[in-house]
Parts: sequence; C-alpha cells; structure tokens
Amino acid sequence: MPSRYPDRRAAGQALAAALAVSPRPLETVVLALPRGGVPVAAEVARVLRLPLDVFVVRKLGVPRHEELAFGAIASGGVRVLNADIVRELALPLEIIEEVTRQEAIELERRERLYRQQRPQLDLQGRPVILVDDGLATGATMRAAAAAVRARGAQRVTVAVPVASDSSAENFGREMDDFVCPLRPAHFESVGQWYLDFSQTTDEEVRALLEQGPEFGVR
Repeated sequence: MPSRYPDRRAAGQALAAALAVSPRPLETVVLALPRGGVPVAAEVARVLRLPLDVFVVRKLGVPRHEELAFGAIASGGVRVLNADIVRELALPLEIIEEVTRQEAIELERRERLYRQQRPQLDLQGRPVILVDDGLATGATMRAAAAAVRARGAQRVTVAVPVASDSSAENFGREMDDFVCPLRPAHFESVGQWYLDFSQTTDEEVRALLEQGPEFGVR
C-alpha cells in the first residue's frame, strides 16, 4: 500500500482489492458520491463486475465558513445535521433552512446532469457499497447511508481509499461494513493523500457513468 495514491483511479483499484477479500453478492450495487468519488467507484465496479450508479450528496456549510459542515442532504430528501456543531455555533433554524434550500437546488441540478433521464437503480433488498475518495468528518457519507437505507438497501458498506482515524473508528461502529485501506495517524485533509487530487469535472462524471447500460458492468 503506497503512502499516497497517484490518483483517484489508482485509489479505486486499491479499494477494489480490499473489497475483493470478502465475497460480494451479485445483486450488490456500487454507489458513487460525486464528484470525486465517481472515478474511485468506477474502478471498484469494473474490477468487481458490479453495477455503478451515482448518489448525489451535498454538504451543508456554515455561512462564511463553508468548509465547516453542519450537516448534509442526499438524494431522496434526507437531511443529516451535526447536532454538536449546530449547538456550539447556535445556528438559527432560518439559516439551516436557507442553506438546505440552496444546496437542494444544486443537488437537483446534478441529478439531472449526471443521470440524463436514466432512472435510479433499485436498491430495495440489495446490498450497497457507498464510495467516496476519502473521509474527513463523514457528514456527507452519513447522509448518503441514511438515504440508501430509507430506499430499502439490505446492507450498507462504506468504502473509501483513505480516512482519518476518528472517522474510521466511528464508521466501523455505525455501518454494516467499513473498508478503508489507508488510515494515516496524522490526517489533515483527503487531498494530502493523493499525488494528483485535481478536481473531477461534471464531464468526467458523465463519461464514467455512460460506460454502459449498467453503469460500469462490461
């Protein structure tokens, strides 16, 4: 395992190898959190021969400090709030609702852009692997996990190439399964563990999702 990944594709290959240690049912679905999670998940789906779909999640950032997330929303109308941050910053309800409204607009835009009229994959009774390019606070991933459970997923595996110690510990307890090959002791950001962490574009996301009718199954 490298100390840093060359890029998201290489990270996806390493993650696929870690996931392949345990057999996965054929009905398993790989769901990518855009945008950075899509190239990682595309490699996981390709290697494991599983269907790939996109699952849109938007972080809810504190106004004027948007990198600090007080929660997240996901496809299906799910919202997860970080009660500690909301309480510590005494965020008023009107601010929470306004940020949610703004991010919901972007969530719907991305759904239309990425999906291009394709229906969402049916998750009822199916195991799901949720993939992103890394975990810091984990707010967006928690929203995604809550949303896929609400859509009837049988079992939720969270799989990321790199995560902070605290996030890895928490998700290991919270999820049915948690897979993460790289858990550095000193973690400041996801990007520091990639040699190339350039932004994934909307065009790249669409190209990866248009590989085939089953989004990644060849």
